[in-house]
Amino acid sequence: MRSTLLLIITAVIVAAFVAYWSTYSVRFTEVAVVTTFGKAGEGSLRDQPGLYPKWPYPVQSVTKYDTRARFVQTRGETQLTADQRQIIVESFITWRVKNPLVFYQRFSSQGPESRDHFRAAERTLESLLRSALAEVSGFELKQLFDPTPGASKLAELENRIAQRLARPDPATGQQLADYGIETVMVGLNRVLLPQETTKQVFDRMKAARETIAATAESQGAALAKTITNEAESDSARILAFASRRAEEIRVAGDREAAKYIQAYNDSPELAVFLKTMDFMRRGFGKRSTIVVPMTYPGFRFFDPRNVPDDGTIPPFSEPKPAPQTSTTSAAPPASPARAAEGGAR
Repeated sequence: MRSTLLLIITAVIVAAFVAYWSTYSVRFTEVAVVTTFGKAGEGSLRDQPGLYPKWPYPVQSVTKYDTRARFVQTRGETQLTADQRQIIVESFITWRVKNPLVFYQRFSSQGPESRDHFRAAERTLESLLRSALAEVSGFELKQLFDPTPGASKLAELENRIAQRLARPDPATGQQLADYGIETVMVGLNRVLLPQETTKQVFDRMKAARETIAATAESQGAALAKTITNEAESDSARILAFASRRAEEIRVAGDREAAKYIQAYNDSPELAVFLKTMDFMRRGFGKRSTIVVPMTYPGFRFFDPRNVPDDGTIPPFSEPKPAPQTSTTSAAPPASPARAAEGGAR
């Protein structure tokens, strides 16, 4: 009984090993390449999920590839733009196995496992992507970093890189389809400026701002000069008009005054009389009381003795000087006190 049980257990174990070595399964995210004595033909591809039989190793072997998209990130590469500016570009590519049979034929020499094939494919993609980054030289730095919304050409650069990857490599004449690879997306995840380039960009921006400021200052100075010239021209024109008008008024005034001057010259006594009256009118208020001698200039007309009986204006004559007083000194009058004293005596 025990021997029968041992035989059954042994048979199950052997059957399990035989099943393991003679069958294989394919998931829905995988494709398998079955090789016979290390060679793969047209009927070696299994792309439908399920359980399949095979001859045990080393007659047949199975290599499975994940058909989901994979991601490859490149290191920063220094590139020159069209205006000879250096930038550091970090790019990426997402890819997947499109033709498993061709993929196996291209990379099976890199190792027996599928991960060896994937690593070799990623190295190839990195090399091709670095070569495709030369498309940066077709753009100027200001085109890639244009601050205007929608004006940057980074998207166009990514499209050119993807198109270059789809074309045959100039060095080897190979393209991605020849490796059994399909690109899903190509993009730039970071673009950096070297320190020297950053300084040059800042210097250029500063120079551009200084140019704009100088232009604005020049335009402002020209406008100020124009305004100043116009103001000076208007001022000169107004002053000339005012001077001409003042001269016309002065001439007209002199012409009018000439008649009165001629009348004064014809009647000097009247002129003196009018000037005296004007002097008195201007020199005294309406309620002023002044006691002055009649010999003062301008007051002799108030002397009733100088007015003729017929009421005419007396003739003008120079005022006579006051008579000189004697220089003989007289004894000072006695004070009232002394006079009283003398009377008492």
